[in-house]
Amino acid sequence: MSASTGSPAQVMAPDFYSYEASPISNVAMTEAGITVLWSDGAKLNCHRFWLRENAFGLGGIDPATREGLLDPAELSDDLAIASASVTPEGHLEIIWEPDHDLSCYHAGWLRHIADGEHLASSWAPEPVVWTSKDLPTPAAFNAQEVVAQSGTRALMLNELLKHGVCLLSGAPSEEGFLNQLAQVVGPIRDSNFGALWDVRADVTLAGDSKTNTTANTGYRLGPHTDLPTREIPPGFQFLHCLVNEAEGGSSTLTDGAAIVSELRERYPEDFDILSTKHWIFFNRGPGIDHRWSAPVIDYSLGSTLPTIRAFYPVRAFPDMPDEDVDLAYQALRRFHQLADDPRFELKFRLSAGDIMCFDNRRIMHGRDAFTGEGRRHLQGIYIDRDEILSTARALNRELGCVTV
Repeated sequence: MSASTGSPAQVMAPDFYSYEASPISNVAMTEAGITVLWSDGAKLNCHRFWLRENAFGLGGIDPATREGLLDPAELSDDLAIASASVTPEGHLEIIWEPDHDLSCYHAGWLRHIADGEHLASSWAPEPVVWTSKDLPTPAAFNAQEVVAQSGTRALMLNELLKHGVCLLSGAPSEEGFLNQLAQVVGPIRDSNFGALWDVRADVTLAGDSKTNTTANTGYRLGPHTDLPTREIPPGFQFLHCLVNEAEGGSSTLTDGAAIVSELRERYPEDFDILSTKHWIFFNRGPGIDHRWSAPVIDYSLGSTLPTIRAFYPVRAFPDMPDEDVDLAYQALRRFHQLADDPRFELKFRLSAGDIMCFDNRRIMHGRDAFTGEGRRHLQGIYIDRDEILSTARALNRELGCVTV
């Protein structure tokens, strides 16, 4: 099927978004394809194979799924651009050799690529590193409004992506509310703790065999991230406070990105060790054997921010030459001392109906020990970073909240 020239409504983009008119001013042939030019100086270099892959129809983009159909093994050196021109409406028209097929590309779609709006970082806010001075209190939103209103939901997700943390208040103190939140934010990631898991901290369980996680004891939990034992730890965590009558147990939050910045600037040797020397992270739970080898500051997952692997209860073994272990422990000690430093750490008490939301691969969370009796029951879920980003991008494009 060949795409036809005509009005913007007749020229289909190879995705499900709508694009504003952005008429092309000129097209120049290159050795590998073409260069598309706009009157304001913007330009886009297009390889001929890429153009053919993204041709609407012609065995390129499937009109139903808007996914590519062209196997790269089928790309032929004989495939060439016979001519490239601009339609009266400003779209790009290509005639192909050797079959003289015609394809037409929406100028607005091409322009969004020239403007960088197709990149993985687009339509989401840039991360902002913070200390306790910069962000003395996380931004707060009403939980019911986040569920019911797309505008509030977009603001909350953008804040979560920007600073890595926010608080929701006014949630019902009912078990399972996080399932409602997940329905509008993103699908829950399951784990060995279950899709929806409980934290029932009880001072009587310290050292007791009835629990398989330190979270369900009265012990202090220093700043940490969950499940560093996984190849890719969960992206975001949502902790819903159902009841908090226990003495002590204040929650803490530390921006791991700020710790990384401090180490890189003031303690480069420690930063180098923490970002290159591996440890084995190992879950010792009955019937499970999750383990992974990685640095505490892990840049291997492709994000601009590293993944922080910092849960000492499951950091089990050095995975490095013996001569590096002593320096690795010294660097590890400095890392956790900084995470405990009031310059970086926020401390507050969760109340019934509060939901603490944070980037589990960036933000280190913890709690003080419990000093007396009383119930403390939280429920939690994990949602992968991919899902949060997807929902945020879709809302931002729909509402125009973030442009790049």
